[in-house]
Amino acid sequence: MQQHFIELLDTWQSDYQDDWVLAILTHVQGSSYRKPGAMMFFHPLGKSLGMLSGGCLEADLRRHAQKAIQTQQVLQLTYDATDESDTSYELGCGGIVQIMMLPINASNHYLGLQKIYHSLNSGRCGIFQLPILPEGVDCSNVKTSWQEVEHTDLIVKTRVTNNTNLGYASLEIPLKPPVHLGIFGGGLDAQPVAQMAHSLGWQVTVFDERTAYARQYDFPHANIMKMPCDQMGENILASLDCAFVMNHNLSLDAKALNVLVKNTPDYIALLGPVHRRDKVLQHAKLSLADFNCFFSAPAGLALGGELPSSVALSMLSQCHGVLHKSKLTRLDEVML
Repeated sequence: MQQHFIELLDTWQSDYQDDWVLAILTHVQGSSYRKPGAMMFFHPLGKSLGMLSGGCLEADLRRHAQKAIQTQQVLQLTYDATDESDTSYELGCGGIVQIMMLPINASNHYLGLQKIYHSLNSGRCGIFQLPILPEGVDCSNVKTSWQEVEHTDLIVKTRVTNNTNLGYASLEIPLKPPVHLGIFGGGLDAQPVAQMAHSLGWQVTVFDERTAYARQYDFPHANIMKMPCDQMGENILASLDCAFVMNHNLSLDAKALNVLVKNTPDYIALLGPVHRRDKVLQHAKLSLADFNCFFSAPAGLALGGELPSSVALSMLSQCHGVLHKSKLTRLDEVML
């Protein structure tokens, strides 16, 4: 299922002139499956892209989307799961969610989504601003904006701002391209890493100059780079958000670390025990102090298991937490 916003836009783009509806989660009180800023597309023929709940609201949202298409007006919906006696949707999460539905067409310049699509595809970040309009407003009056910003200036989460001049609140949604993972080493144990990362919506590039490794057949959703990593262009290396070094070769791992330490992704993982890490660093003439990022060596979390899929889960879990600036906290402590 497509979840990252650029994936949704990619599918929407092929039929963008149809009467789509964009559904946006604007407000949450209590707990909910998704957070404010989550978006979903509905097609007039019933097709939908993305999700705003765990599956309990989508059928009803589809029905409301048809109404928005017919009236070409803004719809405001509220789903209240705090009343346990109400079995209409059986949400179970105990929160209140508010969802706005906006028809998309040429009169409102397709809400500026095409510009956002091209920006994200070019690797740029930005803030999507759209008004929170009352029920019944004509869709042609919907005006949105897109402001590109540097990755370091991107706000952490969606926020609501008040526009006193126009008399309505606006939703500011931070958007950025998918996480770009570089896997240095295209062996068998790299395959589940690439598969899991793809399922997360991440972009994956596999670097391996060896002829018998990193075959496209084994990495169907990845970009394969077969030249030595120290001969790569700076653009692709600088675009990496994280890197897993798993060549199982001291020289190749050392070469990869020398390249990565100059480009500094947010997370670098080196496979193998501590004594091997020290050998690789010695070979690369590097020290732990040279890494201005989260350098995980040995790689990953202590989740148990020794098969490639378990190792992949361990590394990706830790990397995911680092990239999202999360702490390893129990969910029942977070979702109170």
